[in-house]
Amino acid sequence: MKPKYDPRAIEKKWQKIWKDKKVFKSVIDTQKPKYYVLDMFPYPSGAGLHVGHVTGYTGTDIMARFKRQKGFNVLHPMGWDSFGLPAEQFAIRTGTHPAITTKTNIDTYRRQLESLGFSYDWDREIATSDPTYYKWTQWIFSKLFEKGLAYEAEINVNYCPTLGTVLANEEVENGKSKEGGYPVERRPLKQWVLRITAYADRLLADLDLLDWPDHLKKLQSNWIGRSEGAMITYVEECSHEPITVFTTRPDTLFGATYLVLAPEHPLVDQFTTDGQKEDVDEYRRKTAAKNDLDRTDLAKEKTGVWTGTYALNPTTGHKIPIWIADYVLMGYGTGAVMAVPAHDERDFEFALQYKLPIKAVYDPGPIEERDAVIHGKKCWVEDGTVINSEFLNGLNVSQAKEKIIHWLEEHSKGKRTINYKLRDWLFSRQRYWGEPIPILHFPDGTMRALDLDELPLVPPALDDYKPAGTGQSPLAKVQNWVEITDPKTGKKALRETNTMPQWAGSCWYYLRFCDPTNTQEAWSKAAEKYWMPVDLYVGGVEHAVLHLLYARFWHKVLFDCGLVHTSEPFATLRNQGLVTAKSYKMSQGGYVDPNEVIEKEGTFTSSKTGEELIVQMEKMSKSKLNGVSPDEIIEEFGADSLRLYEMFMGPFEREKLWSTDAVSGCRRFLNRFFDAVYSDKVTDQTNLEALKLTHRLVDAVTKDIEAMQFNTAIAHMMEYVNAFLPLQSYPKSCLKMAVQMLCPFAPHIAEELWEQLGETENISYAPIPPVDPQYLIDDTATYVVQVNGKLRGRFELPKDKTEEELMILVKQKPELEKHLAGEIVKTIFVPNKLLNIVLK
Repeated sequence: MKPKYDPRAIEKKWQKIWKDKKVFKSVIDTQKPKYYVLDMFPYPSGAGLHVGHVTGYTGTDIMARFKRQKGFNVLHPMGWDSFGLPAEQFAIRTGTHPAITTKTNIDTYRRQLESLGFSYDWDREIATSDPTYYKWTQWIFSKLFEKGLAYEAEINVNYCPTLGTVLANEEVENGKSKEGGYPVERRPLKQWVLRITAYADRLLADLDLLDWPDHLKKLQSNWIGRSEGAMITYVEECSHEPITVFTTRPDTLFGATYLVLAPEHPLVDQFTTDGQKEDVDEYRRKTAAKNDLDRTDLAKEKTGVWTGTYALNPTTGHKIPIWIADYVLMGYGTGAVMAVPAHDERDFEFALQYKLPIKAVYDPGPIEERDAVIHGKKCWVEDGTVINSEFLNGLNVSQAKEKIIHWLEEHSKGKRTINYKLRDWLFSRQRYWGEPIPILHFPDGTMRALDLDELPLVPPALDDYKPAGTGQSPLAKVQNWVEITDPKTGKKALRETNTMPQWAGSCWYYLRFCDPTNTQEAWSKAAEKYWMPVDLYVGGVEHAVLHLLYARFWHKVLFDCGLVHTSEPFATLRNQGLVTAKSYKMSQGGYVDPNEVIEKEGTFTSSKTGEELIVQMEKMSKSKLNGVSPDEIIEEFGADSLRLYEMFMGPFEREKLWSTDAVSGCRRFLNRFFDAVYSDKVTDQTNLEALKLTHRLVDAVTKDIEAMQFNTAIAHMMEYVNAFLPLQSYPKSCLKMAVQMLCPFAPHIAEELWEQLGETENISYAPIPPVDPQYLIDDTATYVVQVNGKLRGRFELPKDKTEEELMILVKQKPELEKHLAGEIVKTIFVPNKLLNIVLK
């Protein structure tokens, strides 16, 4: 009796063999080309992986397995981004210490990844919360400190009272934390900051070296935000206090009709008159509750308050009012802007709202709205001819820019400047579960970084790890850990109590994977030289301006220190598309588990509180509690079916909507493949049709994998099975080649079928036989027959039939012959394609 496809038994069998034999262990082999394929490693914060994660991991595993088949020495590691806010929040939710929670979650994740058959080298497993790992994260921080790239500053930060910590702008969305959706406020705190701006030019220029999606490069480029312009000095009318503004349009200086300062600007108090003080203070208080992204939203209503004072235009000496408005940020440029409402949409809206003067300094030329532009009734942002600007009149934009910058520099009223939207990286967090910052503070205000022999600096054992809500880390409560005598200097010292953000460990983990067990160095020169750069890096597009920018920055610092040999870490990057599913959100922030949701007549409520919930189709996410576990899918359909479905849902980089029921189609396909290999039709004899089908399959699937078009590769395999099964016999050599193409996608069944076909060596390293071009060429052609231009028939015939041979065939077919009543005037013949018969 023929066996039936039993995924559970087959998958367990091969997973054990792979693990016991360490089939995917990577070692340096200079005789082979290397291929380093890496996933953005997961945050082990919840109850495990969801099927949304599986998309990216399956894609990289396909590439890893395929490259092994092509003779590459593949490094495909996995580890855990186990420090950080998600892990700590899960610990707070469940009442378990983060260390215990994290270990449990890592065990779950590892089990799940192993159950999916991913070909990781598990001997290289790392966790960012392991002291043997973060010893080197702290060491890299000390390098940043030594180079003057890490410094302390008191700055306005996004503080989330509920989470008890500072958040980067990128961790805030619509005034709420991305983790949990809790309200965020602005408050001044002393923080550690990394000088990423020192690398802004290189981070921007080197994007050209990378094979990354254009939209992702554009996101980074826009975030860095390089702009060329001028710093211009205005003075306040009475005190003559200078006010410096940055503008990309110095050519419009004669059209500036008011100045706007950020509400936090240090000169606001000095410039505010007694009569305006109450309004200004109230406005500043409201602004403090907003984050930078909300404040600069172009769609929001423009608001502001006049300070009561005036500045003098440096070219004309005319006085213009000084306002404050929340759309101006202290962190960008100088925190002050000159407003030219005639030629800037935002300034124009603001001027209309507050009835401020609008003075045109550009004539747009012969257009319908010319009069409206010149009289300040319409905003014009394109090129034109300068007017109302004294010595600039008659010039175009580029000419006027050059001339005014020359004038400003000549009269010491400004200078040419390059500015960046990118801000230095706010690096400290007020948390327990993160890498302690390895700095000692001395009473005289000096500080020192810990030396390598003092690392790792491990946080104290602490039961009360919840945030204090005072702006201080929980570590500050442990007096005997904070207050020490420095063993190297003998001085009294305070340990730094802030910890690093979750991004720190992920900034360099790809380097540790090259040499993860090295106790003397973070990585050896030989390992880094062989494996780097990462050849293919896969992860979510949401990391475009977070992890990816930060990792590139650290890598460039390490390059400047002579510690790595490449200027960029990730040569090729691809984003997997989001997998979406329903989520249930509370009105005040936070999400509810679907198991705790009751549906009644189209309304969804929490079973615990009775609160009506907001239902949305959102990206599967642990924080949104809407993930589907792969465990249940594997239990019902098998890991290979899940892997296939993840790739078959649609193009790898596109968004996909999850449907559990649809996995069954992939399971049926694997059943048919299995049955073909176990069929009585299997033979050692080859036949032409099987060879043609199989070589075409290998050719098509190879090209699809190389282009990461996994869904079309699977479609080609399904078409192959449909065409192959009706054959009279199944050549074993053809089935072997087909199984090799299936292997990267569904490795467990591929191993089983490979063994059934008589092979004893592991399929993972078996080279794919070369495609024979002769089997890709058709020896037949489709001939179309038309009568007076109308389609009358199609024939699949041997190639190179003559016109005469076709005419004989047409006349022999009754269904065609009946259309030939009449004299044939001429025929149009296209070899191997067309015969058009023209009748009188």
